Amino acid sequence: MGTVVYDAETGEKLHDFTTAGERFLVAHGGRGGRGNARFATSTHQAPTEHEPGRQGQERRLRLELKLLADVGLVGFPNAGKSTLISRLSAAHPKIADYPFTTLEPQLGVVQLDDFRSFVIADIPGLIEGAHLGQGLGIQFLRHVERTRLLAHLVDVSESSGRDPVHDFEIIMQELAAFSEDLAAKPMLLVATKIDVAQDPARWSRYGRWLRSAGCGSTLFPV
Repeated sequence: MGTVVYDAETGEKLHDFTTAGERFLVAHGGRGGRGNARFATSTHQAPTEHEPGRQGQERRLRLELKLLADVGLVGFPNAGKSTLISRLSAAHPKIADYPFTTLEPQLGVVQLDDFRSFVIADIPGLIEGAHLGQGLGIQFLRHVERTRLLAHLVDVSESSGRDPVHDFEIIMQELAAFSEDLAAKPMLLVATKIDVAQDPARWSRYGRWLRSAGCGSTLFPV
């Protein structure tokens, strides 16, 4: 995990902690004045003099915790993010057939060959209007700001009653409203729940639409 330090009054970012043991000076302390003992001499053994010190800096800080992960999962609630991270890693998030089962970010480590691994982060699902404070996901988008890429999950089954194209556009709008840099990250497009889709060509049409829209990403069915 990493922590970003902001000035609470101005909003200025002061430092971004990304490594263990890292230090940063946020405010200078005061300087103590000399007390009466410093004025004692052989002929003036009980001095009452003193010297005032200098006041230190005062600053109100806002600390923002950010998870450090390589891949971030985004999408609408109940799009299959928790199921995917549970299959790819040893993470055990809560999985249920209703929205907002994920209430806080989940991390999983994916093991590869040759002792390689990467970290994947699942955040609560986004909904339309998330950047205005609706739902839960917008509160945790900062956790995927540092990821190398995003995996955008879209439910292509008919059971949800949702339009995959509309869902994709809404999530992209919410990402851009939160951070243009986040919306511009490399992205994998993942079509979920194709095993229960009655129309097998549904996710194929979705992929063709994305390519025609200039997204240029490969669609991965799961």
